[in-house]
Amino acid sequence: MQFKVGIGYDIHRLIAGRPLFLGAVEIPYIKGLLGHSDGDALIHALCDALLGALGLGDIGEHFPDTDPKYQGIASSKLLQAVKGLVDKSGYQINNLDVVIIAQEPKLVPFKQQMKENISSLLGIGQEVLNIKAKTNEGLDAVGNREAIACYAAASLVKGGVK
Repeated sequence: MQFKVGIGYDIHRLIAGRPLFLGAVEIPYIKGLLGHSDGDALIHALCDALLGALGLGDIGEHFPDTDPKYQGIASSKLLQAVKGLVDKSGYQINNLDVVIIAQEPKLVPFKQQMKENISSLLGIGQEVLNIKAKTNEGLDAVGNREAIACYAAASLVKGGVK
């Protein structure tokens, strides 16, 4: 079997007047993530991890924030496009591991819905995806409730089973 591994990272500023999307779930909160798209930092980190594993650059190269057609787009559509690149490569998703770093809101009540949404979008079993939620213990922009950051790792396998 051949393996490929990629990592992804994204951070977005929290601002008033926008909905908060993480993992294709709209989370009730007083602020949302600023972005050209819907600002879903979790999905953006996943896209970067998958693109990295394929050696295909990053999300900004495929979906530039200078292109009006991506203005306000649901990040789930970007993830589906990246999944198409994975499928075209002949590789399959073997494992995905995600860390969301947010001081607020508490994300534990939303993790299962995130897993269900992402697994469905990618056509993978939920056991292939792990989502962790952490705080930043009051440190830096994330700890000061000014931003949310996400890290993701992806492993792909060729000739394996999903």
